[in-house]
Amino acid sequence: MTDSTVRKTDSTEQSHKAHVLTLPLENAQADREPHSYERWLITKLMRMAGSPPVTFRLWNGELIEPEDQEAQFVLTLTDHKALYSLVANPNLAFGDLYAAGRLTIDGDLPDLMETLYRAVHNARQKWPKWLDALWKNHNPRATGIAEAKENIHHHYDLGNEFYQLWLDQAEMQYTCAYYEQPDLSLEQAQLAKLEHVCRKLRLKPGMTVVEAGCGWGGLARYMARHYGVTVHSYNISREQLTYAEQEAKKQGLDHLITYVEDDYRNIEGQYDAFVSVGMLEHVGKENFEALSELIKRSLKPDGIALLHSIGRNRPMLMNAWIEKRIFPGAYPPSIGEFMEICEHGDFSVLDVENLRLHYAQTLTHWLDRFNASEDEVADMYDAHFTRAWRLYLAGSIAAFRAGSLQLFQVVFTHGDNNQLPRSRADLYQSTAAPEEA
Repeated sequence: MTDSTVRKTDSTEQSHKAHVLTLPLENAQADREPHSYERWLITKLMRMAGSPPVTFRLWNGELIEPEDQEAQFVLTLTDHKALYSLVANPNLAFGDLYAAGRLTIDGDLPDLMETLYRAVHNARQKWPKWLDALWKNHNPRATGIAEAKENIHHHYDLGNEFYQLWLDQAEMQYTCAYYEQPDLSLEQAQLAKLEHVCRKLRLKPGMTVVEAGCGWGGLARYMARHYGVTVHSYNISREQLTYAEQEAKKQGLDHLITYVEDDYRNIEGQYDAFVSVGMLEHVGKENFEALSELIKRSLKPDGIALLHSIGRNRPMLMNAWIEKRIFPGAYPPSIGEFMEICEHGDFSVLDVENLRLHYAQTLTHWLDRFNASEDEVADMYDAHFTRAWRLYLAGSIAAFRAGSLQLFQVVFTHGDNNQLPRSRADLYQSTAAPEEA
């Protein structure tokens, strides 16, 4: 290995280390006995959270049991300052404390998070206004061109080696898979998702496709390989594009695919299909009208568009901890806000499908693989980062199970396009999943 190679490797490692979460580190020792008002605070906190079946173990080993029910989980606070952080803003502090090792959990993490989400959802309708204001999630960070690049860098440029530990080995898909049959492997379900998307776009050989936000390029390669289309894929993550370009060349598909390191807002030309899988969450509601206009001018008269995105049943801000520590600038739109994109461009909506439970299953596969690789993750980063990402994946499973997050696939076209199929029967004439992957 040359000196220049060593310097490049060190630079890459330093860039990746820069993403390690800066978490509050306090003295995590049991420095004194709990006060009576601290016990009262925990009891009050649990009532405000809907009285979930949770036991609190305090820093001196004392237990505070749930009222009128048997505990299913045990949360341990290692110091009294952790308690005050949790009471002041649980939306942010729960994740920070867990990642820092100052709050530990006995019990299945996704099950705990689902239990808490359901309890809080039912309880918050009775909260006083001051509590709702105190625990309110904050607005997402800006998503202008400069800010979007930094937001994407924070989450996606953690190193391809990190994501390869727990994503599928087929096409490195960091989006919801399609479990056409519930017993599919992660690899089969991700390939089924790509096929499902291609069928909805009615792709045929010789067509042109533009993709906004291509991840590691798997959808573009699938479209080129199986449908013979020409693809222009836009992405602002250098890490992802490096991988995508190498894979396209290795697979002999680089003559059909152009990976463009640029913001989606700079897409030019007209195409037979416009597709975006997993990018709308990063666009920002304030940019939806501009996105609608972009899609309108990018689609040929008979063109079809598909947007695949995490969403909500009603408008809600992203959890404060997720937005601050994991996904800066994230905002999953409600189904109504999603439709505003179509309304603004005078598009006709052809199909809306909700794959919520498919995403819960996808995340379960990811978490299993992540946990199996946690020592390697900790070696890449540290224990704080590993706990934070475990909580992020587990909390996401819970959010999709509890219904606080949805996964929408929306297909639409120009309002005056009459070159449309009469039904969707052809989408399901054969299975989308391969027998092996």
